[in-house]
Amino acid sequence: MASPTASAIAIQRRLWDGRVPLEITLSPVECRTYDKADPYLIRFPRVLYLPFLLPKLHVFFRSSLIDIETQPHQGWFSFEGVPLKWHYPLGLLYDLYSGAEPVTSKSGVGEDILRTASPRGMDDPDDHSEHEPGEPIPWRLQVHFSDWPDDDLVPLDADGKVIHDSFINSVKEADFVRNGTAKGIMSLSREDSSGLWQAVQDHDFANFQRITNIFIPRPPDQFRNIPMRVFLPSPPDAATPSLKVIQFLFPPMITPPAPTGVSGRHVQPQTQTVGTSLNSLLPSLFPSRRIPVHAKPVLQGAVIPMTAPLEEVARVAGYTDGWLAIVVFMNG
Repeated sequence: MASPTASAIAIQRRLWDGRVPLEITLSPVECRTYDKADPYLIRFPRVLYLPFLLPKLHVFFRSSLIDIETQPHQGWFSFEGVPLKWHYPLGLLYDLYSGAEPVTSKSGVGEDILRTASPRGMDDPDDHSEHEPGEPIPWRLQVHFSDWPDDDLVPLDADGKVIHDSFINSVKEADFVRNGTAKGIMSLSREDSSGLWQAVQDHDFANFQRITNIFIPRPPDQFRNIPMRVFLPSPPDAATPSLKVIQFLFPPMITPPAPTGVSGRHVQPQTQTVGTSLNSLLPSLFPSRRIPVHAKPVLQGAVIPMTAPLEEVARVAGYTDGWLAIVVFMNG
């Protein structure tokens, strides 16, 4: 099996190290301190999940909690009153809800995505120092340890089994879409199977890549279909925030229709691109396969070129569960 190219590894590594500055405050209704508790400041990796922070946040805010009997796994996060899905990685949540403008450049897909990495991407995730002048303003979230929003979120458990199972099921689904079977992930040794989730929790790129290289086909072998989900947030002025998620099977190659009036002529397959996939899925938003007319495709905080080969993007810019998560960002 061929190994990933050095450039692909470099892009994956930079994305893995990309971080979002966060300012997390305790929900005022749970705080016993009149003038509120001090916020928790951290640069947290885009590819990781917010519940990983709950044990540290519970310790940090414990002296300010009205109900000191609450447990870390009872914690959940919100942004401007909207409960945040704990099974979405931080980078996807940020792209969906922060309102931050995505990075745009005229460079290639790899360079576009590389620009999303934090300038201090290798910093210690436990760095609580103030952000430096000129750096992005922290994304301000609230953490809650009571009044779990049952209508929006599945409860977590003290042993971390719920979030583990959710991740592994998503990995299996991506593997099935990618290969037409989940035998790859299912055939991992017991050590590698448990090591995959441990590598995510530890933010261990080397071990994560070693394990995923076992079951993800490498060039020249192609994917059967691209594991991709498209996220359509509600407009900023919507009365009730909503989120539509679309999932479809996109092969890496497509056969275009024969020219009008020509029959019996063999048509050469073409590479499936970001633009061809979005044009077929959402033609009203993406009437052109090459130019983002009404909306932009955003992945890992960057606007990706419509002409980028979809399989190439999937190989370098998927999240840890193997899925591409493209957010539709309306122009204007």
